[in-house]
Amino acid sequence: MLSIIRTCFHISVLILTCFSWEVVSTGKLNVLVVIADDLRPTIGCYGDPVVKSPNIDQLASKSNVFHNAYAQQAVCGPSRTSFLTSRRPDTTRLYDFNSYWRVHAGNYTTLPQYFKSQGYTTMSVGKVFHPGIASNHSDDYPYSWSVPPYHPPSFAYEKRKVCKGIDGKLHSNLLCPVDVSEMPLKTLPDMENTDEAVRLLESAKGSGSPFFLAVGYYKPHIPFRIPQEFLKLYPLENMTLAPDPDVPSGLPPVAYNPWVDIRTREDVRSLNVSFPYGPIPNEFQLRIRQHYFAAVSYVDAQVGRLLSALDDLGLANDTIVVFTSDHGEREHLLCSSFLFHPVRYPAPSMLVTSLDGWMDGTVEWAKYSNFDVATRVPLIVHVPGLTSAPERPGKRTFPYIDVFRHSGEHFSEGRRVRNVVELVDLFPTVAELAGLKPPPLCPRSSFDVLLCTEGSSLAPGFRGPERREDSEDIAYSQYPRPSDTPRLDSDLPLLAEIRVMGYSVRSCDYRYTLWVTFDPASFRANMSDVHAGELYLLEGDPGQDHNVYDGSEHGGVLRKLSPRLHWPDSLRQHLLYFNAGSKAKGKF
Repeated sequence: MLSIIRTCFHISVLILTCFSWEVVSTGKLNVLVVIADDLRPTIGCYGDPVVKSPNIDQLASKSNVFHNAYAQQAVCGPSRTSFLTSRRPDTTRLYDFNSYWRVHAGNYTTLPQYFKSQGYTTMSVGKVFHPGIASNHSDDYPYSWSVPPYHPPSFAYEKRKVCKGIDGKLHSNLLCPVDVSEMPLKTLPDMENTDEAVRLLESAKGSGSPFFLAVGYYKPHIPFRIPQEFLKLYPLENMTLAPDPDVPSGLPPVAYNPWVDIRTREDVRSLNVSFPYGPIPNEFQLRIRQHYFAAVSYVDAQVGRLLSALDDLGLANDTIVVFTSDHGEREHLLCSSFLFHPVRYPAPSMLVTSLDGWMDGTVEWAKYSNFDVATRVPLIVHVPGLTSAPERPGKRTFPYIDVFRHSGEHFSEGRRVRNVVELVDLFPTVAELAGLKPPPLCPRSSFDVLLCTEGSSLAPGFRGPERREDSEDIAYSQYPRPSDTPRLDSDLPLLAEIRVMGYSVRSCDYRYTLWVTFDPASFRANMSDVHAGELYLLEGDPGQDHNVYDGSEHGGVLRKLSPRLHWPDSLRQHLLYFNAGSKAKGKF
């Protein structure tokens, strides 16, 4: 009898899988891409026991959840241009915010542009492309979008003095909880984004053509101008400091970022923190963590409103949903011990003892680096009928969950994908899942190629069992520096000031980075002129606290490998060489 039940179960799964892929392959599914700004995987579905994110967790329970997804550069403009074109920063030639890839690199086809060419109505709300020169002051309209992109009017006040201080005056602060009714226009940008996105969904429903809607939320990017009530979810007396506040042993000065963008805020300036290594007072650290958590919950509430609208409009069973971020932010990765725990929410009165938080365990308070804390991002992909069975008629797929009334119920984990992936994989993956032909792989030099990808489609992995974790799966990232030691423009140097490029590879076992000479005039790196190196053995050092690059076993061997290869090939060769040696010695 048991064998019959098992046989019936396997046949049912096979039928569902075949049916689901047939639905996906029609090319008629809509696409909703939701992009948070500066959000690392500090959310419940990634194992964080503190942050309350029930709406994103509900989405994750019906999705493939990629636990090792990495951005290609940890700063907004270069990262967004990279994953929306599926080209790495050395191909887009954008390392700051001051060039437009179609003019300075190549006329590359973007993800929304490709869908537009296939008959989709493409729409943009909020921060999708980075605004300004990096997207031609138009968010790449009309190339990428069928209608002009929407930007919320209240964003004009984001950097103005609207934060009420303890002196009763208005300031331009890092910490900026507000009474929304007192704000100019009596709203906030991400609230407006959700309203506009819902309006566009309503208009798209009866249009007769499939849609591609990208919604870019501005939070949890600084400043933390958020509704003040979200702080109540994280009482300050329950906040704890992040552990291990010291700079990693053996960290080369070129790898450190001095978080200059944080220092410019009035409330941080008043702390008189010395440059570049001065510590932030503990009490202020606690408040930063509190505000970051609150900002994440605020974004979750907006995501919940947006997904609920799919149900209201009868679109949930016809829409692929992607949730991700442009890069991580302000926290050291110290969460491996609880990465795959069930999602649950402690009551506000419980003591918060999480190792996860806004503060970086290496006193690194911003992005602008190659560490996991800066490059690792959430990546959640829901495909109706494929990542979860279609809901019964009358049952909602994404019912809105009020975070203030959430009971702490558990969600299933969704389908965990542990293999290392990259944001440049997003373009070919979404295209294939929607039934379109994915772009071909780029040649080594692709500046004259309009449509290609430097990533890989992850869609085949949605059809069958996940591959076992592969030590040869690698994600590539990079970050520029103006000098070997921290200075005021180390976080975001202008192209003309770049002198050193940190090229980094991340496998399941290692984080390996070489800082090499870079010529901004020719966009060329000299891989044989190594300024510094970093090698972290993640099995025993998941927090990347101990750089062993200069150890006799590691640095000397790695320097001997060929510097003539293209940098991804060179670093991959280094890593595989070391991996083979480690396995031979029984270390893994």
